[in-house]
Amino acid sequence: MEWVRSAALRGVRTVIEHLDGDPDAMARRAGVPVAALDDDELPVSGSAIAMLLESAARELRCPDFGLRVALEQDLGMLGPLAVALQNAPTAADALDYTAKYLFLHARGFSLTLVPDPHGSRGTVGVRYGYPDRVRLSPQCIDMGLLFLHRALAYLFRGDYGLRTAEIPHPPMATRERYEELFGARATFQRPAAILRVPADLPQRSIGNGDQMTRQLALFFLESQATKADSPLASQVKAVLRHSLGTGPTTVSAVAGFLAMSPRSLQRHLADEGKTFAAVLDDARRERAEAMLTQSDLPLAQIGSTIGLENAATLSRYARRWWGTTARAVRQTGSARRQ
Repeated sequence: MEWVRSAALRGVRTVIEHLDGDPDAMARRAGVPVAALDDDELPVSGSAIAMLLESAARELRCPDFGLRVALEQDLGMLGPLAVALQNAPTAADALDYTAKYLFLHARGFSLTLVPDPHGSRGTVGVRYGYPDRVRLSPQCIDMGLLFLHRALAYLFRGDYGLRTAEIPHPPMATRERYEELFGARATFQRPAAILRVPADLPQRSIGNGDQMTRQLALFFLESQATKADSPLASQVKAVLRHSLGTGPTTVSAVAGFLAMSPRSLQRHLADEGKTFAAVLDDARRERAEAMLTQSDLPLAQIGSTIGLENAATLSRYARRWWGTTARAVRQTGSARRQ
C-alpha cells in the first residue's frame, strides 16, 4: 500500500485521548511518525495507518474506532481538492476532479462510479478503494466510507438519497450504529465498499460555486499533478502567482487555500529555508518582469496588479530586484522584442 497524506489521520489523536489512550505511543508502535498526528502534510505509509487504526480499536476496546475518527474529519482535509469540490458545478464534475487528483492525497486510491451491485436501474454505486484489489483493513474502510458519506451530505446540503452502504467486512460495531451514522441500511460482507446512490446524482447541481476559485484550485492541482513531491514553497508560489491581482495574498489566505494553519505553513517554509514574504516577493518579481517586458500596461496598473500601491513603489521594488527602474526594465524588454 502506498503513501497517504497525514491529513487522513485527522481526529485520531482526539479519539484516542477521549478513550484515555496514549496516541503518541500507539503511533510509534504502528510505525506512524508522531508528528503525523498533528500535521497534514507528511507522507505516511498506508499500511502503518491501517495498523494504527486496527491496534487502537483493539487496545482501547473500541470496535467503532474508525467510525469515531470519521466524525472528527471534514472535507477540508483534502486541501485544494476540497476547494475544487466545493465549487464544482455538478456531482459529475466533483467525481471527475476526484478521479483525476485524489492521488495527491493518497497514491493509487480511487473513487469510481460503478453499476449498481444489486442491478437496480435507478441506482449506481460510488466505489471506495484501490482499483487493483488491494484490501483495506476494516477500520480504514469504516473511517473512509463514513467520511465519503459525510462529504457527499455536505456537498448536497443534507440528504443526497443514499440507498445502502455496502461494507466488505463483518460489522465492527452493531448494525444499528452503522445505520445511525449512515442514515440508511448497511449491508456487510459485500464484494466492495460502495455507497449506493440515485442514478441521477452525478447530474445534480452542487450549488452556486465560485468559478474563479474553482479555476484557481484546478490550476493548482494540475500544476501539482506533474510535480506531486514539489516543495511547499513551490506550491505557495503557484497559489500566489494566480492570486496576484485577483484575490488576497496574505499568509492566512494562502494557508486556508492549502488547508493548513498559517503557523504550520510558515513552519514548513522555514524548514525549506524560505519565508512567506520571500516567496511572495519572488512571485511579484516574476509577474512584474513578465508584464513590464511583454505588455504596454501603465506602470501604476502593473504595480496595482502585483499588490503594490503605485508606480513609485514599483520603481523602488525594481531597484531592489534588478538594480534599475521599472521603466528601464521595460525599455530593455522592448529592445529585445524588436
